[in-house]
Amino acid sequence: MAMDIRKIKKLIELLEESNLAELEIREGEETVRLSRWPKNLPMISAAPQMAPIQMVSDAQQPAQSSAPSIPGAAHQAKPAEPVHDGQVVRSPMVGTYYAAASPGAAPFLKIGQQVKVGDTLGIIEAMKMFNPIESEVSGTVVKILVENGQPVEFDEPLVVIQ
Repeated sequence: MAMDIRKIKKLIELLEESNLAELEIREGEETVRLSRWPKNLPMISAAPQMAPIQMVSDAQQPAQSSAPSIPGAAHQAKPAEPVHDGQVVRSPMVGTYYAAASPGAAPFLKIGQQVKVGDTLGIIEAMKMFNPIESEVSGTVVKILVENGQPVEFDEPLVVIQ
């Protein structure tokens, strides 16, 4: 992206300080769209201190889309996800899921493991920041739906706890 990173950081600061949910700036051929999810959306797992911000360049945007994007609209077009028996912990942000604190370390979770409220279920790396995902329920891990190093989307199911 040819747009100056300092300008992008300043735009992120402006978005965080405002009540805006989305901000889009065009400079010639370049477009930067920053958006965050409304704070009233229910989140099952612990969220970081700042709201998730998504940056999209022109190459990632659909060419013919002139309608404003609506958070969650992409999820409605996907096929119905399987029903899981238990509490589904979902990703609070877009990023990369890591099952352990570092490469070679033991994973945070195993199938059949007992977890308590506040236990770390994994880490999501977003914008070079590592965000621990903590359990908001106690129970037994019955399914781990993502793999170490896998990219995850906002609201994507990560773990099922019974």
